[in-house]
Amino acid sequence: MTHNPIRPWRNIERRRSRQIMVGRVPVGGDAPISVQTMTNTDSSDVRATLAQVIAAAEAGADIVRVSTPDEASTRALREITRESPVPIVADIHFHYRRAIEAAQAGAACLRINPGNIGDAARVREVVQAAKDHGCSIRIGVNAGSLERHLLEKYGEPCPAAMVESGLDHIKLLQDNDFHEFKISVKASDVFLAAAAYQELAEATDAPIHLGITEAGGLRGGTVKSAIGMGNLLWMGIGDTIRVSLSADPVEEVKVGYEILKSLGLRTRGVQIISCPSCARQGFDVIKTVEALEKRLEHIKTPMSLSIIGCVVNGPGEALMTDLGFTGGGAGSGMVYVAGRQSHKMTNDQMIDHIVELVERRAEELARAPQAAE
Repeated sequence: MTHNPIRPWRNIERRRSRQIMVGRVPVGGDAPISVQTMTNTDSSDVRATLAQVIAAAEAGADIVRVSTPDEASTRALREITRESPVPIVADIHFHYRRAIEAAQAGAACLRINPGNIGDAARVREVVQAAKDHGCSIRIGVNAGSLERHLLEKYGEPCPAAMVESGLDHIKLLQDNDFHEFKISVKASDVFLAAAAYQELAEATDAPIHLGITEAGGLRGGTVKSAIGMGNLLWMGIGDTIRVSLSADPVEEVKVGYEILKSLGLRTRGVQIISCPSCARQGFDVIKTVEALEKRLEHIKTPMSLSIIGCVVNGPGEALMTDLGFTGGGAGSGMVYVAGRQSHKMTNDQMIDHIVELVERRAEELARAPQAAE
């Protein structure tokens, strides 16, 4: 549960789930909600795939998924897992042998699609490989690839069909004495996904991997993901998330963190609170925010920064942030530190000055734990 005794309306009661390990990353229980993404390179190209993995990790990804559709990709996976700074999930479709090869190659987790992986005997072989090599498993139910018998039973993909698929495969893993699994019930339809996840959360204590699949491009997919996952996270559902965008995987990580930051579930880097600007603005808010977002990307220390164009809301927003700047008149504005007026600064020097203040504050916070030891 997030704990805010002063503003209790901001508390989120997280669903209680079992905890598993994906490599060294705990998922579920009281662990932080982890952020995942997926590479979109040719997985047999080790250098290109590793470059994406490293870029995603630098952006904050806790876990990265790599598709392994053929033997060439599972052969490459051995080097990728060895050099990756974060745990690698092997994405398996259609051929169960790829899952076995991926486990042997060092994957931390195997993502299998129940509708595609094969019969119970093949799933048992995959489970044994996971046991032998210390892998966890994600049961990945997808509305677009449900088993034929469930489509015949329900007539179309629906929450009940998706949850039934997931529970059937949970039972198969448990019957094979395997419990290191998480589960997802993804759909591109926000309503379908949200309803399926809510039903799933009531039916199992397994960690839940959250996502709106095939959400779309950067803007549209961000909106769909924020609506679908944001509401579920607000309800306390979700132990790890992936934002699915037709965009650079780094953008998926950034959006995932922004969703979690907006709900107070994860904090990483600078959260900028800024106004949309209007005729009252004392400086160019939009260009200023664009510049600050780029120049502060390297900051990992959690911090809040308000950038407000005028004094209507600026002082009030600054009360709630670590640092702030509010537009004034005559080409200058007011800098706020810890909610209080500190000093004036000219608009033309304001960006450099704020970057300096943020970097200095990040250094102070980084030194604080050392001083306490």
